[in-house]
Amino acid sequence: MKRKIAITCALNGVLTNPKTHPVPVTPEQMAQQAREVFEAGATVVHCHFRAQGVDQGHLASWDPKVAKDIVDAIRAEVPEMIINCTTGVIGADIHGPLAVLEASRPEMAALNAGSLNYLKVKEDGRWAWPPMLFDNPVEKVSGYLKKMKELQIIPEFECFDTGILRSVKMYRKAGLYDHPPLISLVMGVASGMPANPDWLPLLKNEMDEDAHWQVIAIGRENVWPLLQRAIQLGGDVRTGLEDTFYLPTGEKAKSNGPLIEALAKMVIREGHSIAESAETKNKFGIR
Repeated sequence: MKRKIAITCALNGVLTNPKTHPVPVTPEQMAQQAREVFEAGATVVHCHFRAQGVDQGHLASWDPKVAKDIVDAIRAEVPEMIINCTTGVIGADIHGPLAVLEASRPEMAALNAGSLNYLKVKEDGRWAWPPMLFDNPVEKVSGYLKKMKELQIIPEFECFDTGILRSVKMYRKAGLYDHPPLISLVMGVASGMPANPDWLPLLKNEMDEDAHWQVIAIGRENVWPLLQRAIQLGGDVRTGLEDTFYLPTGEKAKSNGPLIEALAKMVIREGHSIAESAETKNKFGIR
């Protein structure tokens, strides 16, 4: 059956260095990239905010003014674009992300739905970075959900592992939220779910029947086959320089636009059409 597929672009990510990779950082760059991907077929942009001015680079910023300036610039350039803000922080203090949500008022916000040992090992057996716990206990998840409900922001439950995915259903049963969930299956992180298309039917069975879901395919291996399988199974899809640098040809993308163009062509080849902004808002319950 032909469906309307919503496409999200993750513009820049959390630590990707703009000095070595073509990620947008300034309000002007973020707005320009939002325009580029909107014209290519994306109706949602997932945004991380970076330090500006002399400190501009790869480090995150939770300055509400930085976030508002970037969101305002995107909205001025592409009024139809749906904005999804990050909230991911390590530790119990979520005042920074909550202040960003209050200031920028995005339509959506990512909500990391459970904890993960965030690990990667190099070929020589050394850690790629010091082993870290990306901690998202129930108290933290509940705090985000409370603020998002207050601000009428749609939570996007990011699930890095199968137990995290199954927890989303329990949060609903426990009364933490009361609407059809929007679930993102984050696949390809070394210590999380692999970027394996064969996992998708099983993962889909672990969701509530009324859930909306998308795949976030991380890295280089199996990214495009995984996105293709998601489309075939009725999911929405996300790509962008936060998720991968590589086009289906193996060529490195010079900006977000070519990645979204490739994904939009895949949607069409699979016999579906690309959701427009109003259709995406209706699908996700955005007022």
